[in-house]
Amino acid sequence: MPPLVNRNIVDKPGFRVNNVLMKELIVGKNDAGQRLDRFVGKAVPLLPESLLQKYIRLKRIKLNGKGAKRDARLSEGDVLNLYINDEFFEKPREENSYLKVGTPRLDVVYEDENILLVDKKPGVLCHSAGQWDWNTLIANIQARAYQSGEWRPREENAFAPALCNRIDRNTGGIVIAAKNAEALRIINDKIKEREIEKYYLCVVRGRPKPAEGVLRDYIFKDAAKNRVYVRRRPEPGAKEAVTYYRTLGSANGLSLVECRLGTGRTHQIRAQMAAAGTPLLGDGKYGSDRENKKLGEDGQLLYSYRLEFAFKTDAASLNYLNGRSFSVAKVDFAEKYFPDIRF
Repeated sequence: MPPLVNRNIVDKPGFRVNNVLMKELIVGKNDAGQRLDRFVGKAVPLLPESLLQKYIRLKRIKLNGKGAKRDARLSEGDVLNLYINDEFFEKPREENSYLKVGTPRLDVVYEDENILLVDKKPGVLCHSAGQWDWNTLIANIQARAYQSGEWRPREENAFAPALCNRIDRNTGGIVIAAKNAEALRIINDKIKEREIEKYYLCVVRGRPKPAEGVLRDYIFKDAAKNRVYVRRRPEPGAKEAVTYYRTLGSANGLSLVECRLGTGRTHQIRAQMAAAGTPLLGDGKYGSDRENKKLGEDGQLLYSYRLEFAFKTDAASLNYLNGRSFSVAKVDFAEKYFPDIRF
């Protein structure tokens, strides 16, 4: 990142645009020769690319007191005047990643004043994993609420839109986001009490036997390896795992299976299906890389495609959701391998 001189000209008249205080950057020797837009992008990492280009066009970013083109080459000693909101100069972290999102990309399944149901695509992280990553599901959700004016983070210090459940990076499906503290508390309680039913679709190798049934095992988690192991009998550290399944169709050595979670253990469906002799297609951790490569699949074919609010106890302000079911518009791998099956 280029050095920030941080000379805020706050005591001189005329250095405000739309009530935004001007900030000043001076180009050092090591940054000479860079393009204007790339230099500012490094200096203000939270500023979205689209907003950066817009501010250059509107001359809210000036070079030596004048407007300049985005590809202008900088020289040592050049002075940049930036009329950019203070929040974009903060240190990037999980909590402010939404600022970096120019255009939120979300596939909304359902939304009201309390919750948002989003179809998370495979490959998308729910939250940052280790280092800062702005292109996460929660960042896009918060950016949507921020840009619409529904959420005002500078005025609301106690709550930010939050995820109630998470899905593995390489698994797709419905994620529930709470838009207020009460909704977050209620949904979390309902998930804990198993009053929200989650249904998954998966493609497995082989045919489950019997075609419909329940997998009841014990799962031991090795956190260091990010892997779980299925045990047939209880043992220290292993937790019961229950998955209800039914086969929707079989063809060409593969089966399309619907699973309903009875418990919510890490990698539960993937590990139990593999232990039952029908590993998920594309699953390199619990399946066979060799078999997966034959069909060109490098990520587990698993999708949380439907959820149902099945409240057994009072849900206060969310009682109106009881009995309602929501599904994603489509599951690509199901259409690819089983185009004639409707689910």
